[in-house]
Amino acid sequence: MSKRDYYEILGVDKGASKDEIRKAYRKLAKKYHPDLNPDNKEAEQKFKEANEAYEVLSDEQKRSRYDRFGHAGMDGQQGGGFGGQGFGGGFGDIFDDIFDMFGGGFSGNKRRSGPKKGADLKYKVKIKFEDAAFGVDKEIKIERTEDCSKCNGSGAKPGSSKKTCDKCSGSGEVKYAQQTPFGQFVRVGTCDKCDGMGEIIDEPCTKCHGSGKERRTKTLNIKIPAGVDNGSVIPLRGEGEPGEKGGPRGDLYVYIEVAPHEIFERDGTNVICEYPISFAQAALGAEVQVPTLDGKVKYKIPEGTQSETVFRLKGKGIPHIRGYGRGDQYVKVKVQVPTKLDDKQKEILKEFAKASGEDAAGNKKGFFNKMKDAFGG
Repeated sequence: MSKRDYYEILGVDKGASKDEIRKAYRKLAKKYHPDLNPDNKEAEQKFKEANEAYEVLSDEQKRSRYDRFGHAGMDGQQGGGFGGQGFGGGFGDIFDDIFDMFGGGFSGNKRRSGPKKGADLKYKVKIKFEDAAFGVDKEIKIERTEDCSKCNGSGAKPGSSKKTCDKCSGSGEVKYAQQTPFGQFVRVGTCDKCDGMGEIIDEPCTKCHGSGKERRTKTLNIKIPAGVDNGSVIPLRGEGEPGEKGGPRGDLYVYIEVAPHEIFERDGTNVICEYPISFAQAALGAEVQVPTLDGKVKYKIPEGTQSETVFRLKGKGIPHIRGYGRGDQYVKVKVQVPTKLDDKQKEILKEFAKASGEDAAGNKKGFFNKMKDAFGG
């Protein structure tokens, strides 16, 4: 039976570049590899043909000789197979590709997964404006995975116990050896008898069915520090989901949502509020009781205060979350204009307007005199 043309085997033309030859071989090697085609003689034969073709065409000298003389010129030129004697012509890289294809499970490259940290959890808690300012202790309830309350996490029925897996001897992994044109490959895989746990449970717990875990509600007491704001996050280490294979628990992240306040608004560590005063208080001045986060404080409104005037109450704002001092409170004065006046009040205001030099429409005479001067009236 005559040998097939090497270019035909790899599916490339005679002018193919090294990169094209390499890509073609990689595709065939992965497709027909014996580990992916157990007990398939046809696939094994095609795998051997691809190896032989690539050994020749990836080597410049061998390829040149093959192009001139064909198979007749290759007698004694092949490397004698690939039984672990080294890989020339780029076989090292191809080997790495195939190695990755099988997850690195060849002899001498055992990759057993170790302890793994558990998943993190998130929880949103809503608090009052004052609690965000001064801090608060809060009780929260989260649902997470805990050790089974019936078997205490063993997974075995109470009164029974686990035993070491007799197939993997407790390692959780088994080796599969296979002879290929590359030599003997040894793959390491998860033990199918114990699912990689290394232990067998003959009598599983009836509550958790052998998992050793169950979902339960956990109550936690958390301390929310003074100065938190909307979107603040409090990490609680080790309060998340349990880890795997002895790994630590994940973390719990508590997200803060602050309810709006009826009076106050927040700007960083400062507090802003509006305070209404009467026309008389604005004109004559007055001592008022201004609300703050600490309770009401006395403040003297000076005479002639205009609406929208802002006063500062130093140190009456939000505490800095890192513990150094507090912000300020800013009070914006709003002069309230009366909407319903009795006859006596109206008469008093008219007398006030007259005394202030205003006409019946409330315009000051001096203003009209200025207008006349400006427009030559």
